[in-house]
Amino acid sequence: MRQRDPRFDNQTRHQDKPDPLHDKSAKKKKPPRYKPADFTYDPEARTCICPAGQPLYRHGDCVINGKSAVRFEGAKGICSPCTQRERCLRTPRETVTRQVAFFDDKSATDADRVVQQMKQRIDSDEGKLLYGQRFATVEPVFGNIRATKRSNRFTYRGRRKVNGQWLLFCLVHNIEKLANDGIPV
Repeated sequence: MRQRDPRFDNQTRHQDKPDPLHDKSAKKKKPPRYKPADFTYDPEARTCICPAGQPLYRHGDCVINGKSAVRFEGAKGICSPCTQRERCLRTPRETVTRQVAFFDDKSATDADRVVQQMKQRIDSDEGKLLYGQRFATVEPVFGNIRATKRSNRFTYRGRRKVNGQWLLFCLVHNIEKLANDGIPV
C-alpha cells in the first residue's frame, strides 16, 4: 500500500538515515576529569593550586571516613568563569566551585591499625588454617539457604523485617540439620 500511495513517494529518503534508537556510532568522549593528583598541593605550606593555575582557599582540616584530611575550595569569582569547568566538575551547571581534599598519610586511625592486625592474623600459619575451615562451617549455610531453599532475596523492607526473615531462614536451616542428623525435634 505504501509503495502505491502517492503520499509515501519520498519515503526512501528516510531509509538512508541511521536508526536513532540503535545508533552504534562512537560517541564523542569528554576529556577525563581532573583528579586530586592533578592539583599542586604543598603539605608544609598547606596551599593548593588548581590545574588552571589558580590558588584554592583552605577550607580547614576535617575527617573523612576516619582519615584526617585538608580540604580546599575554589573561589566563586575564579571558578565560575574558568574555561576548565567541564574537566574540573562532575556537574558544572549545578556546582559552583571545586572542592578537593588531601589525606594526611602520617595519621593511622584505629580502624587502619585494626585492619592491619587482622591481615597479619589471617596471613599467619594459624590464621590460614582457621580461615580454611570457614569453607566447611559458614559457607555451606549461605549456599543451602540461597540455593536449596531458594531464599536469595528478601521479600520485606526495613532492617527489622529483613532481620526477622533472615532469622527465620536460619531457624529453618538449623531445624533441618537437627532432623537430618536423627535428633528428634
